[in-house]
Order: sequence, then C-alpha cells, then structure tokens
Amino acid sequence: MIKFFRRIRQQLLKENKFSKYLIYAIGEIVLVVIGILIALAINNSNQNRVIEEKEQIYLNGLKEEFQISKLKLSELIKVNQENFSGAKQILDYITHSNEPPTEIQFSQLLFNTFVNDISFNPNNSLLNEMINSGSLKDISNAGLRIQLTNWISTLEQVSRQENDLGMRREKIFELFRNNENSLRTIFDQAGVTQDLGAPARENHNSNLKLLNSIAFENNMLMFILTSHATEKAHYEPLMQDLNAILGLIDNELE
Repeated sequence: MIKFFRRIRQQLLKENKFSKYLIYAIGEIVLVVIGILIALAINNSNQNRVIEEKEQIYLNGLKEEFQISKLKLSELIKVNQENFSGAKQILDYITHSNEPPTEIQFSQLLFNTFVNDISFNPNNSLLNEMINSGSLKDISNAGLRIQLTNWISTLEQVSRQENDLGMRREKIFELFRNNENSLRTIFDQAGVTQDLGAPARENHNSNLKLLNSIAFENNMLMFILTSHATEKAHYEPLMQDLNAILGLIDNELE
C-alpha cells in the first residue's frame, strides 16, 4: 500500500500537481503511523500476555507455599496449646499441694510440656526470590503486594516472641543444672532412656520438691503467660494474615 502511494506521489510530482502530491504524501505518512501503532499494539499485547502468564505462575507457586505454611502454623499452634495445657496442669499441682502427682506422672508431664521447642518455619523461598529480584511488581493486585511485603516483617515479630518463649523454657531447664533436681529421673520415667537404648537407674532422685519451689512457680507462671501471648497476640493474627493472602491469591487465579 505504501509503495502504491509512493508511485502516485512521484507521478504527481512529475506532473507538477503539488496539491494532490501533498495529499498522497500525507496519506503515506498516515499509513506509516498506523502501521507503527498497530505494531506497538501487537507488541504491547504480547508483553501483557507474557506478564499475565508470569503472574499466574507466581500466584500458583505462592499459593502452594502459603498452603504448606498454613499446615505448619496449624500444627505449631496445636503444640503450643499442648505445652500451655501441660504447664497449667503443673501449676495446678503447685496450687493444690494436697493432691500431688506421682513421681512418674510428674516426670511425664514435665517431659511432654517442655520437650518441644516452638519455632515457625514457613515456606518463603519463592516469595523471597520475588522480593530480591524485584518480581513482586509483577503481581497486579496492589493489596496482595502489600500483604506479601508485610508478611516478612510480621514473621520477624513472631520470631522475637518465639525467642522470648524459648528463653522462658530455658529458665525451667536451668533448675535442673544442679544437684537438687534430676533430668535422669524425667528421662527414665518418660521412656526417653529406653528409646535411646541406654540403661535406666533403679533408684531415682525425686523432683516433686519443685512443686514447693518459689523459683519453679515463678518460671512456670512466666512460661504460661508467654505461651498464651504467643498464640493470642501472634499466631492467631498470623493465621488471619495467612488466610487473607490465600484469599487474595484465589481471587486473582479465578
């Protein structure tokens, strides 16, 4: 088409028909501009399609990561609740000293309450890669981008709380780093020694005197308080954030 206009323009120029020449010259320019615009539109369309496909890949990957993280958090909440419940049972024995547990009951309760450390380890490999590479901008939903960015800072707050809970747990262990209280009694009567294939002692030092210890009671109270705060002030809001992120991802995938 452009060659056609060019031939006519050259012919008109030879015949000194300048006005018609100008019209055809403008027509040729218009065609060139239209062609450029069409090419740009096609290129933009292709780029948008590539970006959309890339976004869908990211969204599916993020959904899988956060679903796994949700399962981990649910399990961690369950463990923390069990630790909290066990610690309250110990406090109940301290409060009602006329109804003490047996040595075996106390050993098993101590072991089950403090054997598990609490630490949330979410799956963030893809999210971290997106943040480090600047690919988070490929997520078109601004609200989702904000939630994903805030997720990392929220995890840092949760980690600090978990460290505090771990410190409270460690305070309980410190009471057994002396000659008055016996970890061996706990391990033997909770079945740990047997699981390790190690010989058990026939006679055990009693740990029941801890129930009359002010230091033990103080540390138990701080552990209970911190465990409760970990769930209510950190894990539950974290689960809400997690569900909100999954909801936004699902909306973008529909």
